[in-house]
Amino acid sequence: MSNFRFTRPEVFPPIIKNLIIINVIVWLAQMMYDSQYQLTNKLGLWTIQVPEFKPYQFVTHMFAHSPGMPFHILFNMLMLWMFGRVLENVWGHKRFLFFYLACGLGAAICHELVQYIQYERVLPEIYSAFQEGDTLRAQELVNKFGPAIGASGAVMGVMVGFAFLFPNTELFIMFIPIPVKAKWAVLGYFAIDLFAGVNPSNTDNIAHFAHIGGAITGFIIVWIWNKTNKRTLY
Repeated sequence: MSNFRFTRPEVFPPIIKNLIIINVIVWLAQMMYDSQYQLTNKLGLWTIQVPEFKPYQFVTHMFAHSPGMPFHILFNMLMLWMFGRVLENVWGHKRFLFFYLACGLGAAICHELVQYIQYERVLPEIYSAFQEGDTLRAQELVNKFGPAIGASGAVMGVMVGFAFLFPNTELFIMFIPIPVKAKWAVLGYFAIDLFAGVNPSNTDNIAHFAHIGGAITGFIIVWIWNKTNKRTLY
């Protein structure tokens, strides 16, 4: 007699559901109280060289989103639900939560390293602007190192984890009339982030290296977990 038991995948597994709830609550709090308590500045991840930086921001940044851009949180939560629910159903709740938080921390560390290097490069220019009395120019340079917010880095890790386990799953992407396999879609997103991070524009306020850090962290973790267990590749 077979002991096989079918388990129906959960549409909203508990970790995904609670992550979405927490993100939405924090976003609503930002919209209501940001002007009074500066929540975005306190929760976002600042570069370590400025006084606004606090160690707890390595965690809190991934639960805060731009209060003036609903698309920011909408896109992140949609991607988290689409890809994360599959991983949570496959791995279980505890392992998925560890994976998600680890990808978020990996994103933060990568972002901080790049921000540190970039800030040190422009620091002489900032000092020079202050000495010349050009405070507007100095402030403009400092403003480029504002706080990083959003779950995008952790979500990018989740997308990489999905593409690693289900590389040939076909996805439909906006403006592309044909289905694209998950492995090529995620590689495409990674390539775009890498190019934009290396060649930033003046109007680009996206933390591309946070996305890259989350993606690399996700890949390393899943690669280690599956190194001796090829059966988990679908």
